[in-house]
Amino acid sequence: MAITVIGSVAIDNIETPFEKKQNILGGSASFFSVASSYLTDVNVIAVVGSDFDDKYIDILKSKNINVDNIIKKHGKTFHWEGKYDYDMSDPQTLNTELGVFLDFKPSVPHIFKNDTLFLANIDPDIQLEVLEQMLSPKLIALDTMNFWIEKKKDKLLQAIKKSDIFIINESEARLLTGEVSIFSAAKKIFKYGAKIIVLKRGSYGATLFTDGMFFMIPAYPLENVVDPTGAGDSFAGGFLGYIDNTGNLSDENLKKALVFGNIMASFAVESFSIDKLLSIDGDKIKDRFSKFRNMTYFENI
Repeated sequence: MAITVIGSVAIDNIETPFEKKQNILGGSASFFSVASSYLTDVNVIAVVGSDFDDKYIDILKSKNINVDNIIKKHGKTFHWEGKYDYDMSDPQTLNTELGVFLDFKPSVPHIFKNDTLFLANIDPDIQLEVLEQMLSPKLIALDTMNFWIEKKKDKLLQAIKKSDIFIINESEARLLTGEVSIFSAAKKIFKYGAKIIVLKRGSYGATLFTDGMFFMIPAYPLENVVDPTGAGDSFAGGFLGYIDNTGNLSDENLKKALVFGNIMASFAVESFSIDKLLSIDGDKIKDRFSKFRNMTYFENI
């Protein structure tokens, strides 16, 4: 079993009220792949510039992530600069430089064409081009962002129709559907063609919808949030990594996957970049899963 992720590998500048970091590894594919690597094999398809430090490739390799299809091209690596205020929610974008990512045209190797596929929040045209290259993927999961909802909604809806799992945050779901209620938004997204919907709710946790089931979990409580930048992609990595590991789409297994996504996101926000994700192991993940279960589960009351 394996997941192929197609997304960005970036160099970020992040400023919070407490600290500022420059030229650190970011990007959707970076966070997703490290989070997912604890649960399944991961293949990354991405592009970086000639300015990209190979030490980051070595870091990903150290987690047994297949980086053979991270292509280096002449030019600058995708760069994002953001600033958080004290509530550490939506960041202010200070600067975005697409660099070589502007002409990103991913090619899926034949050996990946039947994998579980995660299409991160990239251009829906690219998502559709990748879907045309696949043969019989075990599962297709799709993410997006406000920019694509506003600029390329028609293409995004085409991609959603071809996907099995649609992962989106709560405000994006409202923007996409025009609905205020998350239940009404989910109903409309089902009509778009998604079979399973995951709403990321930041510090409030996550919500899962299937045709016959609704399940909501709170976020794992943390004393100190350092940098929320990679939370959503780390969540997706944990969620899909567990599904790929188990090969099980039953309601009960999807609930467990949601918890694993939540837990991987909780680790990600405890440091800048992927630093905390690199420092954990299977025992720490299991321990946090157990603690989360004890905090949220009860019977015979």
